Amino acid sequence: MTDYTELNMDLTKAQATMKEETHRFAKEVLRPASLELDKIADPQEMIDSPLFRKTLKQGYELGYHTIFLPDSYGGLSTEPIETHIVLEELAWGSVDFALSLGVSCFPAFFASMVPTDRMIEEIIEPFCQCDDGSLVGCWGITEPDHGTDTLAPFTPEFSDPAISGQTLARKEGDEWVITGQKAAWVSNGTIATHCLLYPTIDPSMGMAGGGICVVPLDLPGVKKGRPLDKLGQRALNQGEIYFDDVRIPEEFMLVDPESYEAMLDVTLSTANAGMGALFVGVARAAYEEALAYAKERVQGGKVLFEHQMIKHKLFSMFMKIEAARALSRNAMIYNYSNTPPLVQYSIAAKVFCTQTAFEVTNDAVQIFGGSGVSREYPVEKFFRDARAGLIEDGANDSLMITAAHHL
Repeated sequence: MTDYTELNMDLTKAQATMKEETHRFAKEVLRPASLELDKIADPQEMIDSPLFRKTLKQGYELGYHTIFLPDSYGGLSTEPIETHIVLEELAWGSVDFALSLGVSCFPAFFASMVPTDRMIEEIIEPFCQCDDGSLVGCWGITEPDHGTDTLAPFTPEFSDPAISGQTLARKEGDEWVITGQKAAWVSNGTIATHCLLYPTIDPSMGMAGGGICVVPLDLPGVKKGRPLDKLGQRALNQGEIYFDDVRIPEEFMLVDPESYEAMLDVTLSTANAGMGALFVGVARAAYEEALAYAKERVQGGKVLFEHQMIKHKLFSMFMKIEAARALSRNAMIYNYSNTPPLVQYSIAAKVFCTQTAFEVTNDAVQIFGGSGVSREYPVEKFFRDARAGLIEDGANDSLMITAAHHL
């Protein structure tokens, strides 16, 4: 059972069971694996390790890679509050594996929004039925010269023809031909079998002239770079992907420039709401470790928890987490249930929750003192993981500018 008191008193028995089972998996499988893999210096050696593949497979066996997919195709089809619960619990154990599992369903998730017979047969159902980790999705949007500016739909800069993407898609007959590069931040990039790719179709429209397509990564012309060597979230594989005249069927282009900004809004609303939930889990993990340590570590003749300064710090951490959960749950419940979504709420959740995680993990390290910067305890990893959250899925300061356009 989780250590926090659930303020949503109207959870069903099934939802409470889902929370307990996900927490158990996070505690017994994800966190030990994540901590062990974090020790491997070479990121290629890490993803080649049997432990990495085994852990990913266990997540697939439980269907967590289908969390955004409807049950009509075999997905988990969770309600928004259930999605939040699952993501928070997974990230409590390992935000890196939680992110990997969540991103893995992106190609099938977007295909399910425009479910042609071919998409259902070749993408959606195979991903839903995969229980061994053999099909892995990734999200290819950032480029060497473009980061968070790819996530600014409906802003003036987004339609500036002087600013355009580097990965291009052109129509030739009944195929799309893709050329260019996606940057090293593609989550699951070097282990993925399929990419949900965001190329530019019409450069005259600026960044707004994009499209969204599914690209099987075993096609001729696809090349992958080395996995990125990162500060934190090391079990989340990330790496660049190159496209050299890669040809996909026209049906695999899901979104054209006419609807691109609207669908990018959906992307941002979905992903940022998920990030909010995930980093509530990171913050909670650090808080619980710090609280337990404070109640057993003796300093100044008494346990740390008996010092007023420590009590004050811990209660401040507690308040921030509860506020973050309340905001992110409500943002997710609204934006996963309404069309069009209100993207400013998902961005608010992402920014607030990742900032909360950074502050709470920093305080946890401080409570642990010298032990907090050693690898003997997990809080230093939580801190590194939280720091990455301020940048991924859009840098917080830039995302806030995008959200401000919706006020």
